[in-house]
Amino acid sequence: MSHTLISRSGADSQLRRRKRLIGEAMSIAIVIGDVLCIVALSVVTGVVYHQLVYGAPGDVPSFLRIGGVIATVVVISNLFRGEYQLSHFLSVAPHARRTLQLWNVTFICLLLVAFIGKVTEVYSRGWLLLYYASGLLALLFLRYLAVKIVRRSTGKNMIATKRVFLIGNAGQIERFLSEHRPRRGGIEIVGCRFLSAGVLSGSTGERQRALQRELASVIPSIRQLEPDAVFIVTPWSEQSVVDGCIEALLSLPAEIHLLPGYVFEKYSNAQLARLGPIASLQLVRLPLSRLELVQKRLFDVVLSTVGLVLLAPLLLVIALLIKLDSPGPVFFLQRRYGFNQNPFRIIKFRTMVTLDDGPVVKQATRGDPRVTRVGRWLRASNLDELPQLFNVLKGEMSLVGPRPHALSHNREYEHIIARYARRHNVKPGITGWAQVHGVRGETDTQDKMQKRVEYDLFYIEHWSLSRDFIILLWTVLSPTAYRNAH
Repeated sequence: MSHTLISRSGADSQLRRRKRLIGEAMSIAIVIGDVLCIVALSVVTGVVYHQLVYGAPGDVPSFLRIGGVIATVVVISNLFRGEYQLSHFLSVAPHARRTLQLWNVTFICLLLVAFIGKVTEVYSRGWLLLYYASGLLALLFLRYLAVKIVRRSTGKNMIATKRVFLIGNAGQIERFLSEHRPRRGGIEIVGCRFLSAGVLSGSTGERQRALQRELASVIPSIRQLEPDAVFIVTPWSEQSVVDGCIEALLSLPAEIHLLPGYVFEKYSNAQLARLGPIASLQLVRLPLSRLELVQKRLFDVVLSTVGLVLLAPLLLVIALLIKLDSPGPVFFLQRRYGFNQNPFRIIKFRTMVTLDDGPVVKQATRGDPRVTRVGRWLRASNLDELPQLFNVLKGEMSLVGPRPHALSHNREYEHIIARYARRHNVKPGITGWAQVHGVRGETDTQDKMQKRVEYDLFYIEHWSLSRDFIILLWTVLSPTAYRNAH
């Protein structure tokens, strides 16, 4: 079996042609669905809004024109980005971010053009807001529906987003198939070629001759199968094998992929990058781009300002209760590490009779006698964290991010937990991905802190503004966010 070609019966040309036609029809249907949805909603929301507010259906031709312009911008942008490739419709999550970004940019450009053309007074702002919200929700629903249909079709072998031939080390191919399960991703494996032991051992000359013989015998079979891509599944250290496979496969009209192996498994955001003439494998990107930093800062400033204004009466009541409950200050200040390990003083409502901020800080435990009566209630409800809105306004913290720890705990864990310090590559948050999953409270074991760090690193590597918004909602509404609060 070390050099057996496995050819599936579904590789005949008639079946391939039918799958390709079905796939192309689905892509076209998604494009048409976008156009019809955007244009129809423009007319429907315009007519309904004007009928309810003004008692007349409004200027229907103008609604059609606006819908047509927006549909054109959205569809052309998606076509240039390759958004309508079926391989993009195997997961719902990436579509939310991309659709939100494109829809926002489209509307901002539309408003700018309307302002410059002095036609903003022609269109009702109420209708535009209604159209914006309903259009975004409708597009997200269409993406969800399209993903469901494409995944079901791939499961029933009606379509294949990519037809792939595998060539390489038998053990590596077996590991690839078991770990990635290509069928779930709509990938059809049309054949495999396991390289013999003679290619992977022996002198350099013997290995090269063995590889040339095996590639010469398999190329005609690959050509007959007509795969979309050939994956070379062998360790990068086997440079001569990789080079030999690439040279032979260049004669085929197919994509050639070299599986990255361990590097890409360890660094999920690794990607090829170019700095002028220099090509490199970028293992880690900036935690947030400059545009993302601006978005997150605006999000923080606006919501923290609104929060302080609305919560001012509650803050005053809590301050009064703390003063009446026990002697000591209302606020508790403690040094913590912020972005890039720059220290700052975090502001919290005092919940204990002690104000520890030295080289040794004892964590709060369940039933801790140091916690005051009001403090116990504040900690259980997360209200002791509200003064950190001032830290957010000062730019020391963010609404959402990894929770900062006392300096003594930082020094302890950064030496025993790998990549712990990476938590400081973004601003710390009042709440975070770990907290809304109940991973909070006392970290009396290394495993508990390890789990918290894993959640924090996931947040950093998968940040989005929509995720921040969801985390804030979960912090308030989800019972899990209050777990282990003591």
